[in-house]
This record gives sequence, C-alpha cells and structure tokens, in this order.
Amino acid sequence: MNHDHYPDIYLADILRSTRTIALVGASANPQRPSHRVMGFLLRKGFTVHPVNPGLAGTQLQGRTVYARLADIPEPIDMIDVFRAADALPALVDEALALDPLPKVIWGQLSVRNDTAATKAEARGIKVVMDRCPAIEYPRLVG
Repeated sequence: MNHDHYPDIYLADILRSTRTIALVGASANPQRPSHRVMGFLLRKGFTVHPVNPGLAGTQLQGRTVYARLADIPEPIDMIDVFRAADALPALVDEALALDPLPKVIWGQLSVRNDTAATKAEARGIKVVMDRCPAIEYPRLVG
C-alpha cells in the first residue's frame, strides 16, 4: 500500500465495515483529540474500547479503560492509535499477538511508521497512517 495516498474507496470500506475499535492512547482530558474522537466514534455507533495503562479500570465516556489490547474481551476490528509514531512498532507487535487479528491499524494524524505498517500488512492487516477517522468518516460515509 502506498501510504502517501489512500483511495477514498479504501478508507470508506474500512469505515463502513468497522464496528469495534480499540482506541490506544485514550485520554480523560476533554481537550485532547483522543477524547474528542472517541466521543465522535461513539456517537456514530461504533463500540469503542479505550486503552491506556495509566487509566485502566476507570471509565471514559461510559466505557471501561483497558491497560492493553489483550485485555479487551472481544475481537477488535480496528486499532486507532493516538501515540507517537515511534510507539507504532511495539503496538503492531502487540496487535499481531491477538487472536483473531484486528482487520485494521489506523494511525492518527502524524502517526506513521512504514516499517511497522509493512509488518502488519504482511499478516493481512490493513493499515492507514496520518489520517483521522473523525475527519474521513463525514467526508466519505456521511
């Protein structure tokens, strides 16, 4: 996949087929982008599982926060990453240990690591980087 440009149909298909999202880097601060995007995704009907080890066991926007991906009690369609780009390789390794594998790893704005993307794609996981589903969803899905 060319991560410099994504066809609209690629992004739209991901957003239409996704139901369950692990939001890594979730924040309790309403001013943080991860908090706002989580609220947007919940309002659009997605099941969102916030992931943040420092907040594990608490509630964010009515959802239980998990320490790590493996703690989420159901299969995940998409992992939405609100972490620095250098955290993406370890996060991909964590995702590759899940059974079943997630269908998509989505790196938020400025979250891009081509090596990590190649590793995920080699296992059949779609990857989107440096994009925000809260921007793409209204543009492509409505």
